[in-house]
Order: sequence, then structure tokens, then C-alpha cells
Amino acid sequence: MRLTRPTEREGEEIGRLPMTTMIDVVFLLLIFFMVTTTFTKRESQVGSALAAERRGGAAADLQPQIVRVEMAGTAPVFRIGQHVLTERGQLVAVLRELPKDGGVFIRVSGDVPWDAAAVALQAGVDAGFTKRTYVPAN
Repeated sequence: MRLTRPTEREGEEIGRLPMTTMIDVVFLLLIFFMVTTTFTKRESQVGSALAAERRGGAAADLQPQIVRVEMAGTAPVFRIGQHVLTERGQLVAVLRELPKDGGVFIRVSGDVPWDAAAVALQAGVDAGFTKRTYVPAN
């Protein structure tokens, strides 16, 4: 009974890998990666963007515009700060002059008809606001 593997035959040697060449290749790869690596700051040493925002911008730059839609007698009115507006065209004209970064909040009282809220939202679109938020009053 023969206990040798069938691929091995007497007198034949199994091929060996030259270790010297493999060590040379490993060292060349190591040197390559060491030379091409860029080192960056640790994450704990990098300044936060949020801290820069707090220092750089004024509080008024970050606040959204608020349009209050309320009833005045039987007709809805739109209030922006001290302005009291009754028509959609007036609302669009005032909103176009305001900064757009913070967005616009449409705050609607409970007794206002739905079409007045829709008019205020559409005025925000027409004035160029990309951030519009509908807020029902409590």
C-alpha cells in the first residue's frame, strides 16, 4: 500500500517560491505607501463648522420670516412685523424685499379659511423662498 499523494512522484520536487524576491516586493510596497500617504489632522483637532457659524453670522441672518394670517372682521389679513396687508400682490411685494436664507413661516390662526393660507403659501413661492413652512396656530 502506497501512502504518498498521487501528484507527488518520486524524484520530482514541488516548486518553491523565492522568498528573497517576495521580501523585496513587500518592502517596495511599504516604501511606496509611506511616500504617497498624506497625513491629516486628527478629528479632535479639526474646527467645527457649527462653531464658525456661531461666530461669523449675526442672529438676524438665521431667523426665518414669519407671516401671520389672521381674521380682521370678515376678511383675512397678512401680518409681517408691523405691516398689515390685505392683498396677495402686496404680500408678494413685501416678501420679495426680505432675505430668503432663513425661509418663511406661514402661521395661520384657527378661524382663517383654507384659501387664505394657500394664498400666503403661494406668495412665498412667488417671492422666491425655497424654504416654506406651514404652522397652524394653537
